[in-house]
Amino acid sequence: MKDLFALLKRFVPPYRGKVILNIVFNFLGALFGAFSFAMLIPALGILFNTQELVTEKPVPDSFSLDGALELFNYYISQVILTSGNERALIYIGIFIIIMVFLKVGFTYLASFVMVYLRNGVVRDIRAQMYRKILQLPLGFFSDERKGDIMARMTGDVQEVENSVMNSLEMLFKNPVIIIISLLAMLYMSWSLTLFVFVLLPIAGYIIGRVGRSLKKTSLKGQDKMGDILSITEEDISGLRVIKAFNAEEKAYKRFDRENDAYLHIMNKLMWRRFLAHPMSELLGTMVIIIVLWYGGALVLTNESSLSAQAFIGYLVFFYSIINPAKAFSTALYSVEKGLASMSRIDRILSQENNIRDQADAKSKTNFNHTIEYRDVSFKYVNEKVLNHVNLEIKKGQTIAFVGKSGSGKTTLVDLLPRFWDVSDGSIQIDGTDIRDIKLHDLRNLMGNVNQEPILFNDSFYNNIAFGVENVTEEAVIQAAKIANAHEFIVKTENGYHTNIGDRGDKLSGGQKQRVSIARAILKNPPILILDEATSALDTESEKLVQEALENLMKNRTSLVIAHRLSTIKNADVICVLHKGQIVEMGTHQELLEQNGRYHKLHQMQVF
Repeated sequence: MKDLFALLKRFVPPYRGKVILNIVFNFLGALFGAFSFAMLIPALGILFNTQELVTEKPVPDSFSLDGALELFNYYISQVILTSGNERALIYIGIFIIIMVFLKVGFTYLASFVMVYLRNGVVRDIRAQMYRKILQLPLGFFSDERKGDIMARMTGDVQEVENSVMNSLEMLFKNPVIIIISLLAMLYMSWSLTLFVFVLLPIAGYIIGRVGRSLKKTSLKGQDKMGDILSITEEDISGLRVIKAFNAEEKAYKRFDRENDAYLHIMNKLMWRRFLAHPMSELLGTMVIIIVLWYGGALVLTNESSLSAQAFIGYLVFFYSIINPAKAFSTALYSVEKGLASMSRIDRILSQENNIRDQADAKSKTNFNHTIEYRDVSFKYVNEKVLNHVNLEIKKGQTIAFVGKSGSGKTTLVDLLPRFWDVSDGSIQIDGTDIRDIKLHDLRNLMGNVNQEPILFNDSFYNNIAFGVENVTEEAVIQAAKIANAHEFIVKTENGYHTNIGDRGDKLSGGQKQRVSIARAILKNPPILILDEATSALDTESEKLVQEALENLMKNRTSLVIAHRLSTIKNADVICVLHKGQIVEMGTHQELLEQNGRYHKLHQMQVF
């Protein structure tokens, strides 16, 4: 329950008004329900001729429950004396119907306002998760599997909705019903009710023990579902490789193994979950029988102030506790299962985002002079990737980075937009440490074109205009023309409003890259980062993309990662990286004359 209250404390405050209304309506519903039960006692007295008629109208000094009951009995007695028992029963029946109508009316209103709370909290959890995913640094996602993150966004949030939110109504409503019924029972017979107080906690403890075991099993189930979704996502993405290597059976066996494990976990979970209702029903029946035996003995031996009809009314009140108590115990089962999912969601929500604005971060909207890497080192956990790198890049220069895979090229340029933060040293733009610049402003100075174009399942227009506010169609078309993309875009069915499919799968590699370049052109950043933008293209596509890149790089400061040395021969400075250090630096011709690592790379590519 502590975890549930912590969850409610986090997400319920924006809906506190709805919570108050829900409690008020539940209270009124339970109150009118109690009145409808209380009316059974005089009805039974009339039916069995054990009710003494009240012939004098009581005049209570102040309003009290006793006074109200005496007044009600007086009016019923008058009806009996003037019209007979049958007419009195009809009036009592009409009164009970009115009370029940008010009860169910207020109960509905309580459920009505609860809808805002239920759906609102689930929406807020989903929104917080998505915002957190967008804010977390790239390092988090290198340690997590996409399928598992998607499982938490979908399956776990859905489980919280189905388990916790569905149970909130019972958790708010049933305690109110139980408390009012218990107060009525205490009023009728405090000694018998104390006996009930001894029995109910014992039954509650037994149910709670089984309920707590659900959380651990449910957590295993949600983790395993994350594994299944991860495998599914990986296999769909790599379907071409699976088919090429005839590995369908191997892929299926891996999936089937995880699927079977999930089956066994869910079997255990459902067995325990379905135990909730029969166990609570059995315990409830046992408690009712014990109370019937004990209370009946008190009535029969005249050791209680309860009359026979009052005892039956007492049992009705007691029975009105049993169903809410059973529903309450079932809700606790569901809540434990939902809280297991919430703990998986919290693994994302509680992640620390180390890459964020400093308290005194400065605004910067332009780039004027230089980018400086000052004694920069970087490591992923314990693996050192960059070692004391020093580099100055002047405005308007094209700087190329070459070297074998793993030499630190991509990491070096990823540090500039703060996808990662340096471990030691600093990177400065115009003399200001990038950690002292607002993150939004810093990244607004830069445009990225990656080796693998990242496109969205949307139109050409929206992909090119992505991230740019208040853009006109003319500007999008102009950017596409500069990127050599206009010609093939207008040939499609709906032109710029044609959907390009998931990840742009309706396009060729060269077309994807030119759309990506058009997006960078439209953003018009002063600093450009190109990460092997032509390495995966055929010769014809490379020529078109290279022309687009040259158009993009005009009058910009460009950081270019390249494997094909032919694409960076005209760079102002070429940096050769080896084991996280810049070991050579110069123009294409200067590096060839040094006869070092660059010369070897060049000779290999010429060959």
